[in-house]
Amino acid sequence: MKAIVCLSFAFCAMIFSCSNNSQKAVTEKESYEKTKESMKEKEEKKPAGFLAVHGNNKRNILGQTVIKGIVTNTASVAIFKDVELKLSFYSKTHALLETDNETVYEVLHPGESKNFKTKYFAPKGTDSVAISVLSAKVVQQ
Repeated sequence: MKAIVCLSFAFCAMIFSCSNNSQKAVTEKESYEKTKESMKEKEEKKPAGFLAVHGNNKRNILGQTVIKGIVTNTASVAIFKDVELKLSFYSKTHALLETDNETVYEVLHPGESKNFKTKYFAPKGTDSVAISVLSAKVVQQ
């Protein structure tokens, strides 16, 4: 008789613990989805904050300034495309000579990087070029 009571108690405990774990798993998944959506909204509001760019420049035989760089999506959820860059041309004394905008027509998934290359007839006296991200479009999933 004791054995039956003990087995019944163990069986009931096992059933209740299994249902609690499945409910806990559902709650954790819902919490994860809410956090993911919140993070996605934050990333989509300010794409420029989640896109990094770096590159270099040189002059070619034709006198053009060739700018090569890499755009990286540092967001964890959001997908961006058509990244708009600002190119600032500076003299040796760090005087701003000219600014231009360039668009990189690529889709960037979270953590992904894409190369770009562009050529400009930079203003006379250009010593360096600074690149920054202005904006990007958000890809709706």
